[in-house]
Amino acid sequence: MNRYCFQLQVKPDHIEAYRVAHAAVWPEMLEALAATGWHNYSLFLRADGLLIGYVESDDLAAAQRAMAATEVNARWQAIMSDHFVDLDVPPDEGFIPLAEVFNLEDQLDVSRRQSSE
Repeated sequence: MNRYCFQLQVKPDHIEAYRVAHAAVWPEMLEALAATGWHNYSLFLRADGLLIGYVESDDLAAAQRAMAATEVNARWQAIMSDHFVDLDVPPDEGFIPLAEVFNLEDQLDVSRRQSSE
């Protein structure tokens, strides 16, 4: 399973509406995410609107394509699209990927293997 992190920017005057929408995501949207390969998916929102997303997937691009093929995703993205700064594509296509530079478990595994050699 691969780990992915991304960022987007929520408009300052849309932060509360964005929070409200994500406090009660439609059940069919939740099921579609799970069925299309989105695992351990979380969103973190800073007070100024910086949004950080984290998701695990075997292949995020394939998971995004699978979600794009669902009717519920089209409805959700249409509603969410106005919440973001400078985004001319659906939000789930406008991710700015962040490079992972540290993971505790990965480095512990390497360290422990080296110690046992």
